[in-house]
Amino acid sequence: MTKSEILKLLNTEDDKALEKLYRQAYAVKLSNVGNKVYLRGIIEFSNICEKNCFYCGIRKDNSLTDRFLMPEEEILRIADLACRMGYGSIVLQSGERQDEEFVRFVDEVIKKIKLFSNGSLGITLSVGEQTYETFQRWFNSGAHRYLLRIETSNPRLYKTLHPLDHEFDRRLDCLGFLRDIGYQVGTGIMIGLPGQTYEDLMNDIFFLKQNDIDMIGMGPYIMHKDTPLAVYAADFDESRNFLLGLKMIALTRIYLEDVNIASTTALQTLSAGGRQLGIKAGANIIMPNITPVRYRSVYQLYEDKPCLDESAGIYRERLNNSIRSLGETIIYNEWGDSPHFYKRKRMLSG
Repeated sequence: MTKSEILKLLNTEDDKALEKLYRQAYAVKLSNVGNKVYLRGIIEFSNICEKNCFYCGIRKDNSLTDRFLMPEEEILRIADLACRMGYGSIVLQSGERQDEEFVRFVDEVIKKIKLFSNGSLGITLSVGEQTYETFQRWFNSGAHRYLLRIETSNPRLYKTLHPLDHEFDRRLDCLGFLRDIGYQVGTGIMIGLPGQTYEDLMNDIFFLKQNDIDMIGMGPYIMHKDTPLAVYAADFDESRNFLLGLKMIALTRIYLEDVNIASTTALQTLSAGGRQLGIKAGANIIMPNITPVRYRSVYQLYEDKPCLDESAGIYRERLNNSIRSLGETIIYNEWGDSPHFYKRKRMLSG
């Protein structure tokens, strides 16, 4: 697709043009990853964060949220539940910390999950920027995928989302570290940010391609009232951001072809059928929340997050029915690795 074609599609609201876009993206999905949906059970194990990102509800300076760190035993119990529910993979997600106590805590959790599951449960980490040594330590212990969102590939826009001590180049370095170590590398962007242009979104797609990203978790920006960025999001347009989210999934699938793309919770927040529409637009990953209900209300990166009071079992059944209604098959007890990752490995070794 040319730049002018991408920009035209990002701008359009023509139903026929969008229907054609989604059909094309879904065809590319079928030919590259099949009519399969893989699950990643998310465990949000801590909302303690050292960072002060201007958009995030668990930013360090938000004194209106109660902080928690799940005990190790509880994380292991939830991971065991994921195994018994047939989830091939989990995502361990938290606020960002780099202190040795936290690094050691995560390391022990990874080792014990690999031990009790006999290595069968895939582990994705999403715990922010770390040193090369920490990434390597966790990889050696058994984590094999890492999600670190770039948020935007525009350094100027990145600065508007973070305090001065948050560096765009540092985030880029971390993605390079992950790739060098051997992780399946995941990143993503926020769609519909204040000050973001269609050219920014187009360049985000090019960034994902140029950086050989294996898996993508991107979704519409949704504001949190207790954050600095909310002041600049007074004209927040839910329907526009939702539509942009679907367009970006479709365009990214067409342009990158064989990567894993998540249909995110943010889509579900803006529309009751958002995740299903994300699948039809080309996504192949869903990340159901299996965090115990009592923690969910204080782990809100944005407002109105869905399923805050729904048990993991009830959600699994409802998810099953909705995905099957699309003609898709949920694949249980498999990691569901990115085909792009294996192609990248073969190219490096060949």
